[in-house]
Amino acid sequence: MSIEVKVPQLPESVTDATLVTWHKRAGDAVRRDENLVDLETDKVVLEVPAPNDGVLAEIKINDGATVTSGQVLALLEPGAVAAQPAEPAAEQGAAIAPLEAAGAPRSPDKLGPAVRRLVEEHDLDAAQIAGTGREGRITKGDVLSYLKSSGSGAELDEDAAKTLDVGPAAVGDARVEQRVRMTRLRARIAERLVDAQQTAAMLTTFNEVDMTEVIALRARYKDQFQHRHGVKLGFMSFFVKASIEALRRLPVLNASLDGEEIVYHEFFDIGVAVSTDRGLIVPILRSAESLSYAQIEAAIADFGERARTGAISMDELTGGTFTITNGGIFGSLMSTPILNPPQSGILGMHKIQQRPVVVDGEIEARPMMYIALTYDHRLVDGREAVQFLVALKELLEDPARLMLQV
Repeated sequence: MSIEVKVPQLPESVTDATLVTWHKRAGDAVRRDENLVDLETDKVVLEVPAPNDGVLAEIKINDGATVTSGQVLALLEPGAVAAQPAEPAAEQGAAIAPLEAAGAPRSPDKLGPAVRRLVEEHDLDAAQIAGTGREGRITKGDVLSYLKSSGSGAELDEDAAKTLDVGPAAVGDARVEQRVRMTRLRARIAERLVDAQQTAAMLTTFNEVDMTEVIALRARYKDQFQHRHGVKLGFMSFFVKASIEALRRLPVLNASLDGEEIVYHEFFDIGVAVSTDRGLIVPILRSAESLSYAQIEAAIADFGERARTGAISMDELTGGTFTITNGGIFGSLMSTPILNPPQSGILGMHKIQQRPVVVDGEIEARPMMYIALTYDHRLVDGREAVQFLVALKELLEDPARLMLQV
């Protein structure tokens, strides 16, 4: 008797999801708990595992469709499954060869639904196609160019142009445009950013921090720290700890506006922005005031790893009383971060850069970082915003203050 593979119960407040990618085809053997399909919601990607060993008999919902909780996605015929040899990369649409022709390596990746369909229709070896997308991913334009350069132009004129929704002129033109539907996450990010701009009275103030002492402390103890705790000592734990102490002094920046009431949070759920291929997400360090430096670093490393695989849960992305974002890892020298509503403050970290500063009447080269605080002026006055950054600066320039909370 066939087993129905259904959309799992979606998180609270999420009404539907988009079916992103089937990892199996009809007729494929599957094993219990093997991921069959990815579903994308506004914030996370959900995996739908096989409920039993067997054969995927029928796929009822195709890539790109909108689905709801309990909807039947496929039918599975249960039964024992013999061990099978690994499929070639082109069949799996998974392992992609390095971009030797492009002069840069590419990590193993999966083909998107439209690209995979085009590769299969023209019986191509994906490992032979150089990808120009992010992290070396193969785009539809890459397949188009490959077909043209490999002498398959006649087939391309007839078939690929229709598949890619481009006109005949575009087939012979290297300047190919791509139209890609926004992911649900990107659409949600766009919606929230516009909402934040329209509802909050956002203002940004700046300061700079001499990172000499933090860098020295980190260099002195990083090996012992990693040996004892099994995680690297980064800068983010210092900023989380310093932010918590500054928030204790300026509690309005750890508050939120609810109608005509200000809600002061007596706990510190710190959001840490994490960049993924799908967009920016902000997992939460719950009760961060109770976490050690090692626990903070371990949690952030875990967030980063699971964010890349879409394994962050909805609960880990909701709530939060204050946010920290680090544009410095991408080389940003200064920026004005946008609030994460209903929070009243967000701290922006930036690139550490050697700059000349005056120290005791002498000009010295010091590792400096610009820091930015965007705040909701409806709750927070400029005085409080400036005092927050000054407190943060003092704590980071003399890290012993963090240990002694002075």
